[in-house]
Amino acid sequence: MSNYPSEPEFEQAYKELASTLENSSLFKKRPEFKTALAISSVPERVIQFRVTWEDDKGAVQFNRGYRVQFNSALGPYKGGLRFHPTVNLSILKFLGFEQIFKNALTGLNIGGGKGGADFDPKGKSDNEIRKFCVAFMTQLARHIGADTDVPAGDIGVSPREIGWLFGTYKTQKNLWEGCLTGKGGTWGGSLIRPEATGYGLVYYVDLMIKHASNGKESFKGKRVAISGSGNVAQYAALKAIELGATILSLSDSKGAIIAKSDQGIQPADVQAIAKLKVERKALTDLLTTSEYKDKFTYEEGARPWTKVGKVDIALPSATQNEVSGDEAKALVEAGAKYVAEGSNMGCSQDAIDVFEGNRKEKKGDAIWYAPGKAANCGGVAVSGLEMAQNSQRLSWTSEEVDSKLKGIMTACFKNGLDTAKEYVEPSAEGELPSLVAGSNIAGFIKVAEAMKAQGDWW
Repeated sequence: MSNYPSEPEFEQAYKELASTLENSSLFKKRPEFKTALAISSVPERVIQFRVTWEDDKGAVQFNRGYRVQFNSALGPYKGGLRFHPTVNLSILKFLGFEQIFKNALTGLNIGGGKGGADFDPKGKSDNEIRKFCVAFMTQLARHIGADTDVPAGDIGVSPREIGWLFGTYKTQKNLWEGCLTGKGGTWGGSLIRPEATGYGLVYYVDLMIKHASNGKESFKGKRVAISGSGNVAQYAALKAIELGATILSLSDSKGAIIAKSDQGIQPADVQAIAKLKVERKALTDLLTTSEYKDKFTYEEGARPWTKVGKVDIALPSATQNEVSGDEAKALVEAGAKYVAEGSNMGCSQDAIDVFEGNRKEKKGDAIWYAPGKAANCGGVAVSGLEMAQNSQRLSWTSEEVDSKLKGIMTACFKNGLDTAKEYVEPSAEGELPSLVAGSNIAGFIKVAEAMKAQGDWW
């Protein structure tokens, strides 16, 4: 990876996957897969373009736009668009690389990609954001399509922005097709798409709990710490509450709110936070009323992991590297038994080492960690289901989509579990299998075999 000295996020994602494969028996059984790993780490295509737009004062503005079309062995490139000032090629390559194997784990026919721009929607008027979306898609439209590359939303790209992007694509190409997912429900979107990542995360963790406890436990009575306050965090909280859990925390880039009472964060609180997010306000704005001051403690500049006291489940659902090694140790000491990423690469490598070390040392009484490429694949899974509905020109009910989502998360969990048992050195009696190893290996094998069949390596 010395070829990428200025791409730290991508290098971290590559090393995380590569170390898992190297520490398993995969390369002993299939040494030719070393070639596949090296080739799969290079994107099939990287597109970079200038986005020029006009602000409300009539002045010209410009940003850098990107689309990393990483791997199409399993289907059209699939992955979100992120509008955020931190966007650069390293972050998009890391996200696109993760997306390849996450998409493989869904079992759907979708490849991996990612894109976006270093545009900051904060502080911009609705008109300026609309103008930017039109300018961005004017450049991107020539590179995507229903059978080529199907982007979705990500940070800074909500269903509103998807609408403006889709309208521009339709005008440019004179085509109404499933070129984007996350569309409005009345014009080609799928029911429960906004909920899918959070719901899928909770379904996956529920499978972890039931497996580890031999079916004796569930979410009922569990204390759950969640970071983030976007779609993933909101819907994970709501689904976990529905299953009987107590939600201890939510957060944003400025700090965390911690519930004061044993009742935890309630559905009405989540709805109030969702309204704030639509208005692009911070969680601190929630605490301007006495009602919420009495309910929550605000921890400025902090993440929730060291602030929540006793915790059973931790769901990092904000951004990459949001759990450090020290915070991982704090979670272990706080009694956490399950950690699953709602965000992509939410745990630093130091944190993963803490969790995996504890799993091996404590065996059945250990913390059990699930990587984002498995635990949060529900969002892209329902995006794939949206593509299928668009192709058939029909819409499924929310019950149909939710049932398919549960099936996908169950298959993903079982695939990671079974693969870990096959390729990771025999575990000690009572030791829980490594879901990070199993998921990495399962996703990689599926992609590598498709690449070989298509002549990408030999």
